[in-house]
Formats: sequence, structure tokens, C-alpha cells
Amino acid sequence: MATPASPLGSAYHRGSGYSGWLGFAGTLVIVLGAFNIIEGFIALFKTYFFVTPSGRLLVWDYTAWGWIWLAIGALQLVIGLSILAGKAWARWTGVVLAGIAMIGHFAFLVAFPLWSVISIGLSALVMYGLIAPPKGAMGVPD
Repeated sequence: MATPASPLGSAYHRGSGYSGWLGFAGTLVIVLGAFNIIEGFIALFKTYFFVTPSGRLLVWDYTAWGWIWLAIGALQLVIGLSILAGKAWARWTGVVLAGIAMIGHFAFLVAFPLWSVISIGLSALVMYGLIAPPKGAMGVPD
């Protein structure tokens, strides 16, 4: 007797090596990278957008902060695409980068609290998505 087909397609059958968590995490890393790039441009060109009582962030000024978020966002885009391509090194690099982004958004909490809390939560979800898949899991199928 034949087994019924998976509603998600044959590439997602048990034991195929593909993980939905990795596909989700890779996509979320790309989205967060795009948001961080936007946040970096805002910090560079519209410093009044992020209001703090002292006019400064926890550590640096808005120009330095903007360049940092542009770099983190660009790295996240590359890492997200590499995760989707099934690169094993990208999983662990993505976990480290998500941790760095969490720390950065904690420092950014004074300037933009709601987005920082959301971004910290999404970064934690990315970390889970990159760590939870079974051993040997790859990105998403072609």
C-alpha cells in the first residue's frame, strides 16, 4: 500500500534532509537584515527620528550606529541567503549574528523601545530556528 503524499510536497518527507525551521529562519534573517539596513539609513539621515533624552544612544552617536546597523543588515542578508542555500557554516554564523543583533537592539532600547523588543524576540526565534533542526538538515529545496 502506498503512503499518502505530503501536502507540503515530496521534498519535505521525513528523512529528506530539509527542514522547515531552517527555511523559516533563513527567510526571517533576510527580513531582519533588510529592516536593519533601513534602520541604519534612518540613523544616518534622520537622527531626530529616534528620540532619546540625552540626544545620544547608550554608547555611540547616531552616525556610528547607522553604519553599524548597515553592516549588520548586509551581513544578515548574505547569511540568510546562505542558510536558504543549505550552507552549514551559515547556521552557526547566523546564530552568532542574531546574538550580536540582540545585544545591539538592547543598546538601542532607549531610542526605539517597541521595535527593539520586537527585534530581540525575532532574533531569539531565528536562533531557535537555526539550532533546533535535526542534525544533517539543510536549507530549503530548489
